Amino acid sequence: MTATTRDKMIAGAADLMSRRGVNATSMRDVVRHTATPRGSISHHFPEGKRQLIAEAVVFAGQQVSVPLEKAVNQLGAIAGLKAFVASWRRQLESTRFEAGCPVLAVAVDRYVGEPSDKDDETAQQHLLDLADGVFADWRQIMLRALCREGLALKRAERLATLVVASIEGTVAMCRASRSAQTLDHVQEELKMILSDALARTTE
Repeated sequence: MTATTRDKMIAGAADLMSRRGVNATSMRDVVRHTATPRGSISHHFPEGKRQLIAEAVVFAGQQVSVPLEKAVNQLGAIAGLKAFVASWRRQLESTRFEAGCPVLAVAVDRYVGEPSDKDDETAQQHLLDLADGVFADWRQIMLRALCREGLALKRAERLATLVVASIEGTVAMCRASRSAQTLDHVQEELKMILSDALARTTE
């Protein structure tokens, strides 16, 4: 299916956010990056940058959650962990460690709007809520997989949070070191933790 101009701009914004952060990603940059008409901004995003960034956060979340959910549904929690790590490895290595997680960028980079924005504080809270929702969605996918395999809810909640928090932090470390070695180490430790927890459910 051919991507629309709007789709290209959302994906392009997510890509730039993953490389530069939120505030270093301007509407003009997105237009240049996606080779889309400048007039598309007001047409597709009448609320300006805040709307584009918000939709880019949702898009970025789905880029991870869809394959993650597919993996855990078909193959289980350990496979989900591998899929989660693999998606970030591809992101890091395909961009030579220039791009990280655009959702994390929203969480750590305080939003400064365009001159036309009227209320940066409201926009900031909305973006944080969206980022929180994406992280929660990823955790819920892992949590449900762990529960299906026999873990108690509270334990599954803690482990799902550990997985998401560990990988998100590791992605940032990999960008700094320009190497995926840390990701390998964290994946192996998480795999052992999850395997041990799941094995105990059968004792």
